[in-house]
Amino acid sequence: MRKKGSSLSGLLLPVVAVVALLALQLFDPLPLRSLRNNVFDQYQRWHPRAYEAAPVRIIDIDDESLARLGQWPWPRTRIAELVDRLSASGAAAIAFDVIFAEPDRTSPQAAAGLWALPAPLAQGLRALPDHDAVLAEHFAAADNVVVGFALERGKISATNTSTATARPPARPARFIFAGEPPGRWLHEFSGAVPSLPGLEKAAKGNGALTFVPDNDGVVRRVPLVLAFAGEPVSTLVSEALRVGQGTPNIILKTAGGGIGLEEIRIGEATIPTTPNGEIWVHYSLPVAERYVPAWRVFAGEVPAEAIDGHLLLVGSSAQGLMDLRFSPLGRVIPGVEAHAQGLEQILTGHYLQRPGWARTVEALAMALGGLLIGVLALRTRALVAAAATAVLLAALLGGGWYAFVDHGLLLDTATPTIGLLLVFMLTSLYRHFASEREQRWIKSAFARYVSPNRVSHLVDNPDDMELGGRRQECSFIFTDLAGFTSLMEGIDPGEAVALLNAYLDRMIGIAFRHEGTLDRIVGDAVAIMFSAPVEQPDHRARALACALDMDTYAAAYSKDLQEKGVAFGKTRIGIHSGEVIVGNFGGTTIFDYRALGDPVNTASRLEAVNKHLGTRICVSHATLSGCPDAKVRPVGRLVLKGKTEALQVFEPLTEDQQAARAPLADYQAAYDAMCAGAADTLARFDALAAAYPDDPLVALHRQRLAAGEQGDRIVMTEK
Repeated sequence: MRKKGSSLSGLLLPVVAVVALLALQLFDPLPLRSLRNNVFDQYQRWHPRAYEAAPVRIIDIDDESLARLGQWPWPRTRIAELVDRLSASGAAAIAFDVIFAEPDRTSPQAAAGLWALPAPLAQGLRALPDHDAVLAEHFAAADNVVVGFALERGKISATNTSTATARPPARPARFIFAGEPPGRWLHEFSGAVPSLPGLEKAAKGNGALTFVPDNDGVVRRVPLVLAFAGEPVSTLVSEALRVGQGTPNIILKTAGGGIGLEEIRIGEATIPTTPNGEIWVHYSLPVAERYVPAWRVFAGEVPAEAIDGHLLLVGSSAQGLMDLRFSPLGRVIPGVEAHAQGLEQILTGHYLQRPGWARTVEALAMALGGLLIGVLALRTRALVAAAATAVLLAALLGGGWYAFVDHGLLLDTATPTIGLLLVFMLTSLYRHFASEREQRWIKSAFARYVSPNRVSHLVDNPDDMELGGRRQECSFIFTDLAGFTSLMEGIDPGEAVALLNAYLDRMIGIAFRHEGTLDRIVGDAVAIMFSAPVEQPDHRARALACALDMDTYAAAYSKDLQEKGVAFGKTRIGIHSGEVIVGNFGGTTIFDYRALGDPVNTASRLEAVNKHLGTRICVSHATLSGCPDAKVRPVGRLVLKGKTEALQVFEPLTEDQQAARAPLADYQAAYDAMCAGAADTLARFDALAAAYPDDPLVALHRQRLAAGEQGDRIVMTEK
């Protein structure tokens, strides 16, 4: 083996690997960007920003404010009163994280147009002050209000159903370029949802509320300037800062060499930015001091010093208004808080930066470290090479952590780390090829009896062949085939078994493709486990994706057989996540690897409740918490048979069910009304049932409501 390791082909391995990795870093594909972002997120989770008192507050339209003052949207006259109270308390700027895109429906003029009123009464209503005009007057009187608008990508056409228009939003800020105009580096948008022209004109500022999150939906950066139709436009953060300082100008300074923006100057603030005109947000943990509930402002319970001289962002944390974002800390936060945290950093001078030289340093670390590790792995003992690799990785990771904590620098240590590990693995595999070939043969033979990931784990961890278990967060899928017993009675048993084997083979293959572990097969039922034996941080997302692929296959397989005259039933699926004991259970003669705990039983119960709900898939909120992009609709809070606590359950929306299901927005509105105890809830579900008679959840809730039940709590009396 040593002779091979010293050969020319062996020495070329680290060189080829390093060159390939450098090329990969140059192209910077999406998985690499996602990995880098995850490292930066982890830095923030380990070391969140320490909150420093800054003159920034969120006037929060929270759930309690809505309960006290009425549902949203509030009449514009109430907004005007809020502006008056904040302005009278000495607010430096009042920035609305709200778009006033449509006329106030509570205005007298709107009421006159909605109902067939006697002419004198209608004329009298039209003569009353228009609420939008009243709000505009109060905006103008305050002289420190910033309104918002949304930007959208895509062309505006006659067939576009979006509310976006081609009308440019008002641009009260004056942009001054220091260097090359930055338009080609800014995030470009072609559609806008602006506030009403009268309100824009009366306000002192107008800023975009739009974020540009990464592909995973996490808001890591807050833009200070965006582009609409090729021209720069302010954002809520930059406008609040500008209006609060009473300056008309925003200075955009570009760096030499055509690499984009370098900094933005607004009044006394000089802000280092990304080339695209954004700032990296270093999030702090939740701080109550940051929020001022709106109802307290109306109640006069907010001391003047909490408002005087502050930049105020009027937004909402109410979950029903759905202005929620994902933060690097793993939390769901109101969008207005991202704006507020960005402003706090600017006012306290606390910045995160990813300097232009960062990629060069990262490439050098990967190239030099990779070559060194490759030579050591080929020419020294395995323990020496492993120790040297560990030391280099520790220095690399420690350096990145030090740069973040002490200097606020974002250096990617993940890509070089993966590069060094890859070089080490390639060269080590080259020296031990014969041993690996034997392990592959063992895995290939053994995998026909045990889940492939379980086999791999046992080969790498032979000590795990002992009795015992450990606590672990896992996700579970339970499937069952409806009507298979009847099918066995109706056709030749041999044919039924062949159909079942083909079905199970594909279902298990789908599970293995998603790296799930086969827990058991019971007749026509399958149980799949994720995040055991190998921990999978994304086990919830894996479980949901696997279940959807299973459902797609099972539905197609059943349809094909039914068209051939075989009464093959539909597959019901339940998905749940939670903490269980995972390990080997049994005795010295034989033992079984499985998970024990309530989440396993709950997943099984969720599979069973499908037959009562009329659904094919039921997934719990515990699983969906790790699936931010899942397209689902709520079923209700189910109290499963034998349980006392309600479990929030959802139905994923699959493509083949779209035609028979009510539109998600209509269903969600009716569901929210049911949860809120609205008087028109039954009427809403009646209308949906008439339009979509084959929608099982619509029929379920309509039947419950008609029977006198209320809310979304459903007690299951059967398994």
